[in-house]
Amino acid sequence: MALLRQEVDPGEAGLDAKALDRLDQHVAHLVDEGRLPGFLVAVSRGGRVAHLTTHGHRDIAAGLPVEADTLYRIYSMTKPVTSVAALILMEEGALGLDDPVADHLPEFAEQRVYTGGPGDGPATRPARQPLLVRHLMTHTAGLTFAFYHCHPVDALYREAGLESAVLPGSDLAGTVAAYARLPLQFEPGTQWNYSVATNVLGRIIEVVSGRPLDEFVTDRILRPLGMRDAGFQVTGEQAGRLAELYGDTDAGGIEPIPGLPLHGRPRFLSGSGGMVATAYDVHRFSELLRRRGELDGVRLLAPATVDLMTRNHLPGGVDLRAFGSRPAHDEPGNDGVGFGLGVSVVIDPSRTQAPTGLGTYGWSGVATTTFWVDPGRDLSVQFLTQLRPRRSLKLYPELKRLVHEAVID
Repeated sequence: MALLRQEVDPGEAGLDAKALDRLDQHVAHLVDEGRLPGFLVAVSRGGRVAHLTTHGHRDIAAGLPVEADTLYRIYSMTKPVTSVAALILMEEGALGLDDPVADHLPEFAEQRVYTGGPGDGPATRPARQPLLVRHLMTHTAGLTFAFYHCHPVDALYREAGLESAVLPGSDLAGTVAAYARLPLQFEPGTQWNYSVATNVLGRIIEVVSGRPLDEFVTDRILRPLGMRDAGFQVTGEQAGRLAELYGDTDAGGIEPIPGLPLHGRPRFLSGSGGMVATAYDVHRFSELLRRRGELDGVRLLAPATVDLMTRNHLPGGVDLRAFGSRPAHDEPGNDGVGFGLGVSVVIDPSRTQAPTGLGTYGWSGVATTTFWVDPGRDLSVQFLTQLRPRRSLKLYPELKRLVHEAVID
């Protein structure tokens, strides 16, 4: 176990301590109102932690506070980790961005595309071009999530038993095979739809490396970076540090809800959303990206590869708003934000919901966890809690605004 600690005073890092206090007070108010269980927020400049605050509880009923070593289900923040794993294999020549997915997973060889009709009787046609690895990494594959309830293909996912993105009782291979039997929403590479694509990418990593996803990620990313608590399960020693997961109630409060089954190695290894991590782990991973592939003398990726990862890859160079608003979480919004290889990327700061720098990248998880790196300001931020809300808190834009106001140098 390793702890994230404040390493430098805010002023020394070019940050306004009073503005950071306002950030803490804003989020603490949500805790005190009973809308969040507790939180950890950390702001780093040049890789040094200049602000670190914990407040509230990781388990309200047990009276256990949020601490620096608290473990969180990071859900979709797993996606950038899986993407880095794929990029490692690409640098080694074992995988290519333009590889047809079917070269590695033959079940995707004859993909069909939805053309019309209801979920119980859709019309389809053969895909005109192959589904590529790059389509998986950019969420332009035409795959979807069952819980959107806004397209006939979503209904087909539900009918196939994929309501929670996993085929009940199945492993990653079996679940991905179930995805392959369903039509795509659109021709690969033509639109953006946040989806189960990173689970397919995780399965490709298994096939190409010849190893289970959790083993590959641990040996090639977590262990070299010293991400000592991160992984796809919690041990007996870690169990007491895992934060309770909460959902919001109709009365405006929060209550415990079921989370990922993490005690013991999961049968389904989700490259899309299966990991847990501490603040220290998240800091180490974001530092790898901020430093363009190297950390403490360990290089996992070439600088050019990280630059490629954190560049907009959407067709036509447009932002996410061009494809409508259908991601699993809308914040910080789609205006002015593109998408790279597993991370969002700010391409027009003037259009974003909150002040942010050009080229800022990162991603969030459904339990209200997020991280971002602003290369222009040499700034990295993380916010961790465990609330899976049914309605938006509008929290991320406020976080970005308050952090932006704290930067004075």
